[in-house]
Amino acid sequence: MTEVRLAKTAGFCYGVQRAVDMVNKAADEGGRKIYTYGPIVHNETVVEELSKKGVKVISDDRELKSLLESGELKDAAVVIRAHGAPREIFELIEKSGLSIEIIDATCPHVKRIHDIVVERRAAGDRIAVSGDPSHPEVIGILGQIDGDAAVLPDGDAAEVFSLPPGEKLTLVSQTTQSVTKFQDIVDILHKKRYYTTVIDTICNATQRRQSEAYELARTCDAMLVIGGRNSSNTRKLYDICHSECKRTYLIQSITDIKGTIDHSVRCVGITAGASTPRSIIEEVLEYVRNEF
Repeated sequence: MTEVRLAKTAGFCYGVQRAVDMVNKAADEGGRKIYTYGPIVHNETVVEELSKKGVKVISDDRELKSLLESGELKDAAVVIRAHGAPREIFELIEKSGLSIEIIDATCPHVKRIHDIVVERRAAGDRIAVSGDPSHPEVIGILGQIDGDAAVLPDGDAAEVFSLPPGEKLTLVSQTTQSVTKFQDIVDILHKKRYYTTVIDTICNATQRRQSEAYELARTCDAMLVIGGRNSSNTRKLYDICHSECKRTYLIQSITDIKGTIDHSVRCVGITAGASTPRSIIEEVLEYVRNEF
């Protein structure tokens, strides 16, 4: 019989659970239209369940502007997703003249980064963010400040990054950034002797999740990483696991498991991204235990 090991830190993190609870509460109260600015979290199952309650997704600032101009959002509630949003998005809604409630579901850990970059920018520092430049969390962080800021996704980017003489730098990180990548960037900036204030803003839950996934992958014959394919933290878990266990599979539900795990596998490790509902994790656990 195949042994199944589940990471302790798997599934919804605090920020995601808080955001999902907030939008569910707004939807359950009824009596008005509910929108989220961007998917509330990067998980298709969660978004689909919310759509059944009538929650609609505003995909970007252009769609937001169109809905505001048409008056479609009058008397509605707009929930800001867990990843946060640029300051401009709040201003667009507030200046619309429509009676719109903004429900800010930005993760408190992300909100802390917003406060840091605003404070450090006001002090005259240039800001650098360790993370994915296309990720909504990073876009939201950059959208809190005026002026030039840098996004450093990895060590290669840090190598080519240049800071003018005498200028001070504050480095923060996307909450779900790889711990290893962040440290690589820090080491390179220090090697360049830049005057850098380093503030490690990787979420503690992210660090635990990555550490547990690494240890599981080292000791299991196969790994299942459960989460949305558009989820940054899920992709990082996959990369970490795959580096230690070549039979690592990224799945969104039990339908993706068929044909992946060989019945000769003695030990299967399971972890899940921060946007993965507990119900999906339980389904995968039950399926693997029963089928293998």
